[in-house]
Amino acid sequence: MTLLAHGLGGSADLPIPLTYALIGAAWALTATFVVVALAWRRPKFDSDAPGRPLPAVVGRVIDSRVVRWSAALLVLAFAAWVVWGALFGPQDDRNVLPGTFYVLLWVGLVAVSVLTGPVWRVISPVRTAWRLTGADRLSARLPYPQSWGYFPAALGLFAFVWLELASPDPGSVQAIKIWLLVYVLVMFCGAAGFGRTWFARADPFEVYSMVASRLSPFRRNPAGALVVGNPFDHLLSLPVRPGTVTVLAVLLGSTAFDSFSATPAWRDFVDASPGWAATLVPTLGLAAFIAVVAVTFSVAARATGGVDRAQRRALPGQLAHSLIPIVIGYVLAHYLTYLVERGQAAVIRLADPLGHGWNLLGLGHADVVYVLSAHPAVLATVKVACVVAGHMAGVLAAHDAALRVLPEGHQLTGQLAMMLVMVAYTFTGLYLLFGG
Repeated sequence: MTLLAHGLGGSADLPIPLTYALIGAAWALTATFVVVALAWRRPKFDSDAPGRPLPAVVGRVIDSRVVRWSAALLVLAFAAWVVWGALFGPQDDRNVLPGTFYVLLWVGLVAVSVLTGPVWRVISPVRTAWRLTGADRLSARLPYPQSWGYFPAALGLFAFVWLELASPDPGSVQAIKIWLLVYVLVMFCGAAGFGRTWFARADPFEVYSMVASRLSPFRRNPAGALVVGNPFDHLLSLPVRPGTVTVLAVLLGSTAFDSFSATPAWRDFVDASPGWAATLVPTLGLAAFIAVVAVTFSVAARATGGVDRAQRRALPGQLAHSLIPIVIGYVLAHYLTYLVERGQAAVIRLADPLGHGWNLLGLGHADVVYVLSAHPAVLATVKVACVVAGHMAGVLAAHDAALRVLPEGHQLTGQLAMMLVMVAYTFTGLYLLFGG
């Protein structure tokens, strides 16, 4: 069965008219804004909220060196298994690398990070390999420039989405190998110069995991103990550094472009382009979508009165955490079928990485169960719910932050531009999600 990344062939497959979904989403956002504007006059979320402590034994187990090293070495061994299959397995669409790279890593990392926290900093194979070399114990030779912030990670994320969405052959095993080789070299060279800080600021997957983890109910309180609490309190802990908004714009803009690039009009336009333009046009389109998100969000965040120039410049970063629910909701809606069904195919291939007919763990001869595609009504409902819930959560987070950072007398009027932008994101996201 050939499936689109959306999991649905287009808006005609929806069990409800697309217009109803769009209007309902806009009304839900508007109603949310009206309710919080009238009934929500003081900030309610607090990054220092105590939360409910988990049993002490849970924290000791999770933080123990044995558990952390076991998890890191297990993932390193898994990475070695994938590399082995990538190098010596079939060099076509049966290779284990594309499914592992695009589905299990890119989409699976979001789901795991939302459920458990910033897990990539613990299990990253590159971090683990770096630690095993012994170089991790050496002091960094150079201080990491504060002005760089998350810009290196944003560049790495753009490189990933470019490979997937705009490169000449995204499914090329050779292209993915080259990308990963460059990624490992950049991470090792950067760590040699800047130490562990390089991984925390420049590793695209670690920053991606960190961003997604801010919607997790699990976090650490100011004393460092593991607690479970309100995810909106956790959102406020997103570090505000140069490049924070850029990272979120890359994640949201690239997902929107992925939907847009599947529309027939865009495909016809790209197919009609000459050879050299077949890569340039998607690259420019991808960059344009990312730029639109970054510019519209930044302009809307700054569109308020009562602040000086320095405060106005700081507002996009102070409100950036409100984009995280939108990013997560749209990513899960867009790639849900991809993760559940293509993910099964990726796991099945991993049971026989060399194509020799192996049946490890009884998976080699398993069949993909198209549990979502076989129930389009359920699938469409879940997709709409993810997008709308993500945007409603974004409105709540933005409103609460506005009450905290905007001056008296401008806390409501200062949010109007952001409300319009979020309604536009909702309309555009649902329209593109279901094939335009």
